Amino acid sequence: MAKRGARRSADDPTSGPCPCGSGLPYADCCGPVHRGVAPAATAEALMRSRYSAFAVGDAAHLLRTWHSTTRPPRLELDPGTRWTRLEVLDTGRGGLFDTEGTVRFRAHYREAGRPGTVAEHSRFVREDGRWVYLDASPD
Repeated sequence: MAKRGARRSADDPTSGPCPCGSGLPYADCCGPVHRGVAPAATAEALMRSRYSAFAVGDAAHLLRTWHSTTRPPRLELDPGTRWTRLEVLDTGRGGLFDTEGTVRFRAHYREAGRPGTVAEHSRFVREDGRWVYLDASPD
C-alpha cells in the first residue's frame, strides 16, 4: 500500500478478529502467516496478510513478503495511522497453481481523527516458491 501505517488500536489487535476482514480470529487467519508457520496459499491471502501486518504493526512481515527487486531497505510504520477496514474488490489469477496474480482493493484508515482510503491494484508473483508483493498502481 502506498500509505504506510501502523497499529489499528491501542488494544492488542492480535487478540480479536483478524483485521483482514475474513471473520476468523487473527490467531487462525493472518497470525500464522505473520509468524511464518504457514505460507499464504494465494495472492489474495498474502495481500490480506500484508494489510493485517499494517494493522498490527508488523513491518518485518511486510519486508519479508516484498519481492527482492522492489523491496525497500527498511520500512517505518506510522503509529498515528489506524487501519480500520479492507475491501477486496477483484482478483486475477493468484491461485494455488499460478505464478502471478493481482488483487484490487480499498484499505480504510483513520489518521488524526480523519478517515482516509488507499485504493490499489497490486501485483504478486512467486519468488522461491512463495507469494510475494511485487508492486502496485493506484486504482
